[in-house]
Amino acid sequence: MSSFKGFPQDFFIFFDQLASNNNRSWFNDNKARYQESVVNPISEFIVCMAPRLKEISDHFVADPAPHGGSMFRIYRDVRFAKNKAPYKTNAGVHFRHEAGKNAHAPGYYVHLANDGLFFGGGIWAPPAPQLNIIRDFIADNARSWGRIANATKVREVGGIKGESLQRPPRGFDAEHIHIEDLKRKSFYVMTEAEPSAALKPGFIDDVTAAFRRATPLNRFITSALKLPF
Repeated sequence: MSSFKGFPQDFFIFFDQLASNNNRSWFNDNKARYQESVVNPISEFIVCMAPRLKEISDHFVADPAPHGGSMFRIYRDVRFAKNKAPYKTNAGVHFRHEAGKNAHAPGYYVHLANDGLFFGGGIWAPPAPQLNIIRDFIADNARSWGRIANATKVREVGGIKGESLQRPPRGFDAEHIHIEDLKRKSFYVMTEAEPSAALKPGFIDDVTAAFRRATPLNRFITSALKLPF
């Protein structure tokens, strides 16, 4: 199995400096550095994660291509944003389900930023039809959901999380045992770490353990959506 030695020191230095120089002129002057310190290491990480991901499931994609693959683009969509800074100051990797086309698909995720790391799995902000299918599946399979949500390894990292509605969603019993989860608009289990963790060879093992921790949740979500796992 491929090994990953950790991200280079300049990975986080680059993003720290980008935060203070978030403009096209600085980025263009540092484009070769971005390729060497950010893009290439992320591509290597994805390649090394591929066999580990395959041991979990054959249906999640590990694509090291810098454009259109598992790596998120550094360019921000500023069309409707008040903040017009053109570049993200963090890196993200989404190993999404093969049936998905975007970040809203079930998957495993790694977030790398100077203010902290998080990595795990689940589904972020699915469209309303898919969200309601997942909610129905939770309501109809309360015991199975409870086993996932209350598992020791899940509770150790803070449980299942996700932005929530203030009130119960329409059509769901406000007294349901899992009503707080039924209010959620996303469902994920994430492990947090300091940025320094990503510089170490053991980081890939930490990520693999976090993915395995989130796997019962992803299996539940894919079952709800009638996707293979």
